[in-house]
Amino acid sequence: MTTSERKRRMPRAERERQMMTIAEEIFAERGYVAVSMDEIAERCGVSKPMIYEYFGSKEGLLVACIRAARADLSQCTLEAVAGAGSVEEALRRGLVAFFEFTDSHRRSWSLLLHNEAALAGPAAIAEVEEARREQVELDIALFAAFVPDKPRTELEMLAQILVGACERLSLWYVNQSEVTAPQAADMLMSVLWKGVAGEIPA
Repeated sequence: MTTSERKRRMPRAERERQMMTIAEEIFAERGYVAVSMDEIAERCGVSKPMIYEYFGSKEGLLVACIRAARADLSQCTLEAVAGAGSVEEALRRGLVAFFEFTDSHRRSWSLLLHNEAALAGPAAIAEVEEARREQVELDIALFAAFVPDKPRTELEMLAQILVGACERLSLWYVNQSEVTAPQAADMLMSVLWKGVAGEIPA
């Protein structure tokens, strides 16, 4: 192996992340169906067999992209709500973090919410649903920390409403350059908080 070849080698995890980042860009630019594995390999500067070795298929590559976005979203939301003194404060922090995530991960977000997963297949659809489930569970845990005697079914209904509203507003928000993440969070709080506060006393 030559010196230049050794320099080009990188750890598997780093190479995997590089391929996923480039694949995200291409999927977001042109759509899942229109993109070929040959194009992804060329843009990544690797062989097509290497992508298959890492991800198994084009759907497997999309699933990996969605899974990474899901992990990033969960981490930033958890970090944002840690240490909040009230459910209102925690909810607003979480909403700001959510919209900040959509700002900094616009390619990932398009994969999570647009129809790319449905076009790819059941594994990708399941990954998107898992992202929603994680957000619902996080909201349930947040509410339950302040009102532990509230029935889980009622908390789950509140969480489902919140997650659905976040998704719909985010689809509009990512195309608006003049609206900030705190502004989007405040608008959602102004609409939802009265109902949430009626269920979860401050």
